[in-house]
Amino acid sequence: MSRILITCAITGSIHTPSMSPHLPVTAEEIARQSIAAAEAGAAILHLHARDPETGRPSSDPAHFMAFLPRIKQASGAVLNITTGGSATMTLDERLAAPIRAEPEMCSLNMGSMNFALYPAAERITEWQHDWEKPFLETSDDLVFKNTPRDIAGILRQLGQERGARFEFECYDVGHLYMLRHFADRGLVAPPFFIQFVFGVLGGIGPDPENLTHMKTIADKLFGDGYMFSVLAAGRHQLPMATMAAAMGGHVRVGLEDNLMIARGQLAPGNAAQVDKIRRIVEALGREVASPGDARQMLGLKGADRTAI
Repeated sequence: MSRILITCAITGSIHTPSMSPHLPVTAEEIARQSIAAAEAGAAILHLHARDPETGRPSSDPAHFMAFLPRIKQASGAVLNITTGGSATMTLDERLAAPIRAEPEMCSLNMGSMNFALYPAAERITEWQHDWEKPFLETSDDLVFKNTPRDIAGILRQLGQERGARFEFECYDVGHLYMLRHFADRGLVAPPFFIQFVFGVLGGIGPDPENLTHMKTIADKLFGDGYMFSVLAAGRHQLPMATMAAAMGGHVRVGLEDNLMIARGQLAPGNAAQVDKIRRIVEALGREVASPGDARQMLGLKGADRTAI
């Protein structure tokens, strides 16, 4: 089989500090865990920032720039900066850091959707910060907004004007058709790197049948002009990633998506998840791609052409 790309999503904006003491919050923690994940085999690092004092998701470019140069200096990994940020942020807030950093790669959610996190609040009894509980509970009335106008603007500002390529995050089948729409408009070109996202309440469920269906539709829409990767939330992370690897796809792990390393056991860090999925995919006969392989496979502009 072809080489497999491992993406590691380091901290995200869904989990809160009270859920795990291992969730990286400060620039030092994010940088250290990112470098360790790259050393363990992650070719791509999917990056969010947090306020170092409160752990709250942050869109402040200063918070990103506190760790991005260090990761770039210590690791050859592809730095993939979120344009999703948090559903509580405005579009301008979400784009501030990637516009400043001009990265090789950005994530891009291919549609507006309900983004319900509130069931997680029921599992926590002690809170570190006063923002965490209402942040989770009020997500029963939360919509992540990414309209066609928003998507077109992101493709123009970060893709056409700054040369970034995208991790197209597709949380449901309709998002694949939205990507096809923008390809037909000439705003994006292959090879497309499509992240199938399973298990977020508001998106498609983490059922094996859904993975085969998403791939069937992607094959129909994009032919041989795309690569797919799989992200599954929580306990579904490794089973769905393993299935993706066996199907010839790529994989994403990391504490953004799942805080555990095994049932009832918190992951001690992102590198542990990378190491575990690496052992699984190598046992399946896949060769783990290097950052250089990732740049070639995805047609990236190169780390020397970023503003970091």
